[in-house]
Amino acid sequence: MIPNDIHQDIMHRLALTEREQDVRILLAIESGSRAWGFASPNSDFDVRFIYARSADWYLSVDLEEHRDVIEYGITDDIDLNGWDIRKALRLFWKSNPAFVEWIQSPIKYIESGCFASGARDLLSYVYSNESGIYHYRSMAKTNYRGYLRAEMVPLKKYFYVLRPLLSVRWIERYGVAAPIEFGKLLHLIDDQPRLLSDIEQLLDKKRATPEMGLSEPISSINSFIIAELERLETLNPQRSVKSTPLPHLNALFHAILAERVMKS
Repeated sequence: MIPNDIHQDIMHRLALTEREQDVRILLAIESGSRAWGFASPNSDFDVRFIYARSADWYLSVDLEEHRDVIEYGITDDIDLNGWDIRKALRLFWKSNPAFVEWIQSPIKYIESGCFASGARDLLSYVYSNESGIYHYRSMAKTNYRGYLRAEMVPLKKYFYVLRPLLSVRWIERYGVAAPIEFGKLLHLIDDQPRLLSDIEQLLDKKRATPEMGLSEPISSINSFIIAELERLETLNPQRSVKSTPLPHLNALFHAILAERVMKS
């Protein structure tokens, strides 16, 4: 899925980051269209990672003033950015959609120690279905209004609307965070064979077309999108009542720092 030369380059950059920044990378994954399963031939490589510093770094009076991200410019189509573990877990606590998708990515470059498996184990306990539905509804609405009402529409924007709409259906049906791979969501429209066939044909075209490829509107897909957006306008998801996950998140944080001490 990731060309070997690109994979080697990414691994080299991650190793360099660890040495130069004095951090330990706990998880490094591919995000975006390659992880979602509808990359174009010239799609960027969106590499995201979670890292930890030494335990002493987190014991500062001015901790909140310390930079908690590592960012690089896009070089050779590789976009490499990471979050500090404390920032990541605080965002997880709030069901941050980017973090939730990162820990579910099917394309992993690094998975070290207990962090990734621990976070995935906590996902159903921490994740707010209500927040997920509002996030995906907003994403679908914004991309539809911004891109899919023209005479020619960007191919990739269809999937930037379809994926969130189907993710809402997943949350409604199963009551858990949706997987990030688009293909895993398609069974949710098995009862609409014409729509499913048109989406699969569009998916094949998207994978074979450069990133900025355009298409005439597809009536079956547009009709589905409009109907779903109208349905979701009146949807008021119930707030799930859960006990605070903070003790579990703190325990995972402490376990990660203990790993760093043991390996130093």
